[in-house]
Amino acid sequence: MSIPPSSSWRAYDWQVIQSAPMKPVLHMALDEALLEAVAAGRRPPTLRIWEWAASAVVIGRFQSLRNEVDLDGAQRHGVQVVRRITGGGAMFIEPGNTITYSIYAPVELVAGMSMIDSYAFFDRWVLDALASLGVEAWYQPINDITSAAGKIGGAAQTRRGGAVLHHVTMAYDIDNAKMMEVLRIGREKLSDKGIASAAKRVDPLRRQTGLPREAIIERMIDTFRTQNGLTESNITPEEWEAAERLVATKFGTQEWLRAVP
Repeated sequence: MSIPPSSSWRAYDWQVIQSAPMKPVLHMALDEALLEAVAAGRRPPTLRIWEWAASAVVIGRFQSLRNEVDLDGAQRHGVQVVRRITGGGAMFIEPGNTITYSIYAPVELVAGMSMIDSYAFFDRWVLDALASLGVEAWYQPINDITSAAGKIGGAAQTRRGGAVLHHVTMAYDIDNAKMMEVLRIGREKLSDKGIASAAKRVDPLRRQTGLPREAIIERMIDTFRTQNGLTESNITPEEWEAAERLVATKFGTQEWLRAVP
């Protein structure tokens, strides 16, 4: 099917949230709290730019902690391990080396689309932003943003209560050696190729643009605003309360982290 034009985004009053660095577990909880707020009509469609207060491995909803993460390696490097509400693979995060954002939208925005089409639809604006910086990137089904030089980032989605969450993590820079000591899956894929091959699989935006991370984020926000409209916003006290409750009852618990799919 054809993907609706970008003008369909303009039917909504988009807001953007940029806040101070947060603990990884709080980011996980905020994704659910804000998704539920949009689903309930308490919040308009929103773009949230993440800032990380600590290094992390974020595993997908249906992954096995034991299979994905070397917990000794994570502890040795001070890497926190959390589980998100979307599917997909494990992501290695370091503050300053990662660009992460979430989009919370009414599911009607992607009504009638296949999952693949909806990923392409939600990624289009960021591909335009990267193109304006000289990075020729494209959507690689089902959940990658890539370039001729290598993968740039990955996306994941979930839907509930009439709203959709689409979030993306892109590599601005990457410490391949540390990543290989923390992620098990990376070792399995690269065991016969060495760490040098890891750099070829992921090609960070720092190398491709030569720009500060903040400049890339600013261009992303400017592109979204130009295409779709955007108003500054903040997390409300009620949303903070909901997120903190979710940390205590779900995302911060061992039951959630160690759940076996």
